[in-house]
Amino acid sequence: MIEISHVSKSYGQLTVLHDVTLSIPEGEIMAIVGPSGAGKTTLLQIAGTLDMPDSGSVLFDGVDVLKLKDKKLSEFRNRNIGFVFQFHQLLPEFSALENVAIPAFIAGRKKKEAMDEARRLLETLGMGDRLTHKPAQLSGGEKQRTAIARALINQPRVVFADEPTGSLDSRNRDEIQAIIANLRDELRQTFVMVTHDPAMASIADRTVTMTDGRLIESESAVEGQPSAEAEE
Repeated sequence: MIEISHVSKSYGQLTVLHDVTLSIPEGEIMAIVGPSGAGKTTLLQIAGTLDMPDSGSVLFDGVDVLKLKDKKLSEFRNRNIGFVFQFHQLLPEFSALENVAIPAFIAGRKKKEAMDEARRLLETLGMGDRLTHKPAQLSGGEKQRTAIARALINQPRVVFADEPTGSLDSRNRDEIQAIIANLRDELRQTFVMVTHDPAMASIADRTVTMTDGRLIESESAVEGQPSAEAEE
């Protein structure tokens, strides 16, 4: 579904990504692991069209989306990509229900349709009794469930998650881990997540290891063997 080809990125004299090539298949969970400063989050942001590489391309179904004009790229991102961040990034003045519905409003969906879908997602994720609560009234795990519902509201092709359990305790971490695994199993939702958490990486269909801005290993959970991309 997604082909990241020969992507490089520098900030001043610091090269963060070195000629990275990676395929992201549909309907799988991919974990990107490695030490801090390895370039994981930068790769995730470029794959999610939040940042631009210095060179290389990001193709969705053969289309180089980084060549789209700003408005078209924003529309593409809104309809095809969901994001879950370590610190949820919920808007504090809005309820959980409203936070989840916002991407649907941006996509031009009718208010009732958007709110109904937001309610359904939150109820599915065990948040049915917290719909009107604002982020300050939610626990860390509840905030992250709300963030996952928001990421799913427009039925994206892929969800990018940056340390989705990094700020959670072990109980909430296990709950979020189970939610992501269930979404893959039941909906074939594609997830790409950066994580330092071995428990989260353990649910992935494929684990990609990075260091010093390079992809050094890509291993399938099924085959248990490095792929052809391991030396990219």
